[in-house]
Amino acid sequence: MHDLRSDRTTLAIILGGGRGTRLYPLTKVRAKPAVPLGGKYRLIDVPISNCLNSGLNKMYVLTQFESASLHQHVQGSYQFDRFGGGFVEILAAQQRFEAGGWYQGTADAVRQNLVHFGHDWDETLILSGDQLYHMDFQSLLSTHRRTEADITIAALPVTAKEAPSLGIVGVDKNGKINTFTEKPPTEELAGLETDDELFKEFQVQADGRPYLASMGIYVFNHKLLCDELTQHDFVDFGKNLFPEAIKKYRVQVYVFDGYWEDIGTVGSFHEANLALARTPPVFSFNTPRGLIYTRPRTLPGTIAGSISARDSIIADGCVVGDSVLEESVLGIRSIIGTDVKLSRTLVMGADYYETDTELELNRRIGQPDIGIGDNVEIEDAIVDKNARIGSDVIIKNPDKVEPTESPMYTVRDGVICILKGAVIHSGTRIGV
Repeated sequence: MHDLRSDRTTLAIILGGGRGTRLYPLTKVRAKPAVPLGGKYRLIDVPISNCLNSGLNKMYVLTQFESASLHQHVQGSYQFDRFGGGFVEILAAQQRFEAGGWYQGTADAVRQNLVHFGHDWDETLILSGDQLYHMDFQSLLSTHRRTEADITIAALPVTAKEAPSLGIVGVDKNGKINTFTEKPPTEELAGLETDDELFKEFQVQADGRPYLASMGIYVFNHKLLCDELTQHDFVDFGKNLFPEAIKKYRVQVYVFDGYWEDIGTVGSFHEANLALARTPPVFSFNTPRGLIYTRPRTLPGTIAGSISARDSIIADGCVVGDSVLEESVLGIRSIIGTDVKLSRTLVMGADYYETDTELELNRRIGQPDIGIGDNVEIEDAIVDKNARIGSDVIIKNPDKVEPTESPMYTVRDGVICILKGAVIHSGTRIGV
């Protein structure tokens, strides 16, 4: 981890994504960066932690709207002393009254907030808020400065099969980007292969991955960024700004070959969470490269009965009866009954424990308690926070049928999503 005093000239801007339609219904009542991750974290913790571990402590988070949970999480997690000058500030599109309104794209989001950033920066680091990775941004910045680049784009090697779904950069042997193509068809990949010498420079083994895909991580000379966004109406960095910038500026590539996962859809989010529980995990929140930080909590240790768990995570403050967990994640304060089987399921947990008075009220009105009751079987699902699932419930989608809409659940990418605060009464069958 770098000394927080090591870089006072770089501003980090974290793009919180659009209106969250790809992650709906998880974004129905919260901003995208606030979506829970890995049992006890939030999506926003990943880019913020990477910045802190790289000696960067001045950050803006741009979101379409500011949810209470995002604000509470950021304020409760990232507090800086008055002498270090660090900050994490949320800028939401809904707070703007002048023309512009909702952010129309990545470049437009930055443009609408230029007034907040000022001019006291040498470089601006642009990050995505829905990715899972560890990166030393000082190494990225070093490449940017050493090559005297105007813009540097972080990219990772991908196969010909993966390339058509990504933004592919064409580079010369010195790493200068000469083409930027969003989602090129397979037949247009010829000529976009990367020179082996460039891979060697970054100590990367291509291993059948000859193409370089943009990671959505960019470094700009700050003045250039302000000038380009002020003088042009670029909406998106990848689709609009970069194809023009490579014609007149030095746009450099930075090759990265660590774990990286875009978790912008329900399907990829679900799979990424389950992958965190594998042994060994594909991504660790605690590595020599730096911790992933989150909000400190004073929760008790988890209490568990006779459970069988394989490739699973159980976060703090849970109460788990005699149950079977297979490739599943239990978030903080999860309450799980007896004879429960969870398979490939993410349970986000709860924001609070119910009091004795609230539990008694549940009995009187015939409402399940927050958590999962007895004799329940759930497979390939996401159970959002504060959901109430009664006893003798089955939730499965073996045929991957979609889309399904209900006041209490929906199906996205074949994954059943039980909505935040949903009530699923005893005896309910979903998907079977």
